[in-house]
Amino acid sequence: MSDYNLNLKRIVERPEKYFPRNEILTPAHDGPTFRYTYREYCERVRRVASALDRIGVGPNDRVATLMWNNHQHLELYFAVPCSGRVLHTANLRLSDEHLAYTVNHAEDTALFFSPDLLAQVESIAPLLKKVKNFVVLGDRVPDTKLTPIHAYEDLVAHGDPTYQYPEVDERAPASMCFTSATTGNPKCVVYTHRGIYLHSQAICNADIMAISQYDTLLPISPMFHVNSWGVPFAGVWMGSKFVFPGQRPHAEDLLKLIDEHRATFCYGAVTVGIDMMNLLQQRPFDITSLRALMLGGSATPASVMHYFRKQHGVVVYTAWGSTECAPIATAVCIKRDQRDLDLDGEIAIRVRQGLPVPGVEMKVLDDDGNPVPWDDKAVGEVYVRGPWIATSYLNEPRSKESFIDGWWKSGDIAAVNEDGVIRLVDRAKDLIKSGGEWISSVDLENTLMAHPAVREATVVGQPHEKWIERPIAFLVADPSVPQPGDAELRAHLSAHGIARWWLPDQFVFLDALPKTGVGKFDKKVLRQQMDDFLAKGSAAV
Repeated sequence: MSDYNLNLKRIVERPEKYFPRNEILTPAHDGPTFRYTYREYCERVRRVASALDRIGVGPNDRVATLMWNNHQHLELYFAVPCSGRVLHTANLRLSDEHLAYTVNHAEDTALFFSPDLLAQVESIAPLLKKVKNFVVLGDRVPDTKLTPIHAYEDLVAHGDPTYQYPEVDERAPASMCFTSATTGNPKCVVYTHRGIYLHSQAICNADIMAISQYDTLLPISPMFHVNSWGVPFAGVWMGSKFVFPGQRPHAEDLLKLIDEHRATFCYGAVTVGIDMMNLLQQRPFDITSLRALMLGGSATPASVMHYFRKQHGVVVYTAWGSTECAPIATAVCIKRDQRDLDLDGEIAIRVRQGLPVPGVEMKVLDDDGNPVPWDDKAVGEVYVRGPWIATSYLNEPRSKESFIDGWWKSGDIAAVNEDGVIRLVDRAKDLIKSGGEWISSVDLENTLMAHPAVREATVVGQPHEKWIERPIAFLVADPSVPQPGDAELRAHLSAHGIARWWLPDQFVFLDALPKTGVGKFDKKVLRQQMDDFLAKGSAAV
């Protein structure tokens, strides 16, 4: 029996041997683009790994990063776990309270951060219980009371380029990520070397992301969010070219990068895809190099898919997963006998959430715990398990609510068609129960965003004395066309097959919709501040 360790050392050593001249670059907003080859990248990873020893970061210690998507973050993706430590990619968009909680819960002993986040780090530093080292990106230490503090490039310069990675056990923790704090404190998920290795292998599959050394990857999804969908690990393994967007990228920045660097694959939240679409309709950018744009975090409207394919020849990929799934659990693929479908038929498949990726098992259970029939009508909760699917949270009593006999209980409600393809109906907590029947906010949102005057839409339930809940739609208008009234929007929904009793009681236009740190519509904020948002939008309705 083979005892070959499936650890991250195997991944990071490959491109140095076989693709040493392929490039990694981070364009600077206020200076020249930083670029280097995989040969140089891999040497810097070894230098950083050895520097952790020098500053006293011990074996198995947890190391936090508070950083944007850039080449230094990619170095730490491997330097930390390959040297036997554990990487914690902290969410820089959390509140100070939640951010400090995650660093303390993870028991981080070192914190690497971007210089523009100095004030945030100084704010939480007094709350951090075990952090003994601060490391700021760049070649100098800023004026700060943080101590001890090191400059990242100084650590690189004095690191050992011949450092040898230890043989870390494949079941040892490699990285950790916290869930969004929808209720209570965020929950910590730990990923093993083995899990990341197998997840990376799976998403390179031709039916998933098809990542290869020919790709130029543009990671839009934050590297602090679920390992940036696992693409940094898979891309390094394949020797793919990387173009990192750096700090605070906007749709214009991303489109310029695709145009200039001829990116072939980029991925991010659905809201980012919508922002890119809206800007493309106003200004010309050449995005024909893209073989695929992968959107996640919420269901992608068919109208968005149609636009990118018809106007730019770009295929929109969809998948489903979560922090607990590392994150990819399902992905859409066009089956062999579906290759002759017309565009409408193909997109009718792509708007769904697809099949379990190889290595993942899935079941959809009704309220009685029975599998739902594959009729695309019956709905139930999605359960998954597999070699990279979490089986518990770190030091968290809430684990028993979410993990049952090795299965993760997702809280997502779905139907399954005759091909075994799932269609997410809603989050269990986002389903709207009206008069004893369920209304899908996802279906309403996607149909509303198909209206030419609606740029963004999200739907939440408002308590109702008679019906328990009724749907309220919050929208952002497209300023280039007249804003529609309630009657027009209800007619649009009805024309697209939405039942009369599903129609929202109110349509509220806002200047902007609240969003989470990873770009999802923040329904929690809408529910908490319902009256305020209704008042803000009342004049526009």
